[in-house]
Amino acid sequence: MTEATARQLANGILAVTAIGAAVVVVRTPSLRRLAWRLALAAATVTIPAWLNREVRTAWVESGRKAVPPLG
Repeated sequence: MTEATARQLANGILAVTAIGAAVVVVRTPSLRRLAWRLALAAATVTIPAWLNREVRTAWVESGRKAVPPLG
């Protein structure tokens, strides 16, 4: 078996496994609720934190001085 064939076979197995897991999650209510909660947590925590980090990095790289806090 060549390396290319082994990679294709491994990718196929991973794809079938991922599809099978998705079907199980969709068909099982408790797993579906868990998946929804994890997706919601990722959207409400991870994305804003990433955006905050990107804006802060861009600000620092622009060479501007920090803005004093309001109040």
